[in-house]
Parts: sequence; C-alpha cells; structure tokens
Amino acid sequence: MSLKNAKEHLGKYGLDNKIKEFDTSSATVKEAAIALNCKEAEIAKTLSFLVNNKPILIVAAGNRKIDNAKYKSKFNEKSKMIKVDEVEPLIGHKVGGVCPFGINEGVDVYLDISLKDFDTVYPACGSSNSAVKLTIKELEETSNYKEWIDVCKIIEEG
Repeated sequence: MSLKNAKEHLGKYGLDNKIKEFDTSSATVKEAAIALNCKEAEIAKTLSFLVNNKPILIVAAGNRKIDNAKYKSKFNEKSKMIKVDEVEPLIGHKVGGVCPFGINEGVDVYLDISLKDFDTVYPACGSSNSAVKLTIKELEETSNYKEWIDVCKIIEEG
C-alpha cells in the first residue's frame, strides 16, 4: 500500500516512471547504495521523529546522522525517534521504506542541507525494495517540505 501511495504522489508530478523496484532489499543506506550502484552519501534517508508529540520527517544524506545539539537548537527539544512499531501508523510507511511521498496528512517534512552536496539523490519510495532518482529541485517540489534545516553531522567511519 505504501509503495502505491508513493507512486500516486509522484505521479502527480510525472515522476512515477522514475521509481525503481529491486529484487533485493534497499531498506538500509548500505543496501540501497548497492542496489542503485551509487555512493551511500547519495541515498536520501528519511528519519522520523516526534516534535511536541507530532510526527515529522527529516530527509538527509546517507552519510549523515542527527547532531543532537543542532536538533535541540532547531526544535527546542531532545531528538526522539518514532518507535519502529509506531512509524507506519504515524507516517504512512514502514521502516525501510519511509519517504516524504504519499505520507499521512499533517506530517511536516524537513530537508537537511547535507542533501545540497549533490545534484541528484535517491530517496526510498514507500517499500523496503524501492527508490527514486530525483534532482534536488524535484525533491523540493515533491516532498512538500517545510524548510531546509541544518541538524546533521557526518558519520565518522572507524
């Protein structure tokens, strides 16, 4: 159902034909990068949080993670990810397929500035084996984002 909702949403912009479905999982950044033959940083991962008990999504580059100090400065509270079993009812997609397309009403979407490092990115598309290649402009148009924010830091490899 989630993939269908994301396809319908992207169809409003004439972009549903850009969706790719895989025989393997693309649920994690690493799996998606392998399936798409791209860098992990180019994966636009969508993270779900509660802010004042209201669900929000933050879309960020695959090589980034939430910087708690920046997050608290932006939202005036500590970051609180939505529990795995609550993501689908609150957002409209299951973990592994969360994306800003075809989501529940009232979920605010934020785009992290880490995405601006790329011309194109690959967000999931509502299922754990799908993705779509979008330019940053297309992501802006289709995500109905509220604003660009800076709440991430690079993931240190070690």
